[in-house]
Amino acid sequence: MRPVQKAAAVVGAAFLLVGVLGFIPGITSDYDEMSFAGHSGALLLGVFAVSVLHNLVHLLFGVLGLLSAKLRGTARLFLMAGGGLYVLLWVWGSAIGEHTRANFLPVNTADNWLHLGLGAGMILLGIAVTATERARSDSPVN
Repeated sequence: MRPVQKAAAVVGAAFLLVGVLGFIPGITSDYDEMSFAGHSGALLLGVFAVSVLHNLVHLLFGVLGLLSAKLRGTARLFLMAGGGLYVLLWVWGSAIGEHTRANFLPVNTADNWLHLGLGAGMILLGIAVTATERARSDSPVN
């Protein structure tokens, strides 16, 4: 596996883990208040708003990350496009009210800042590992 493929696999595995943790009472506080979508009283790690839909999105994104890791091009696409989607999610989450119908996922302030960090991190990771691969392939063999 190339570095970009490993990066996509690690990010995908992390999303799978978060998706699973969102369904575990105790790790998710106020688990009994979890709704399918929309405002939910459940909080992953007592901080991040989650719902069944939100957890399913994490699981789907995790599977996509693992599947994308099979090929270098799809791994890079996952990191770059997925990162872009998370930045857009930050913009959307920041623009809507926490208790509005538009907040169907749901997201709160902590989610919003995490989404910005994830998005930027995924994009930077995609750029960095691709640049590293290119630099190594252009270097003379010692």
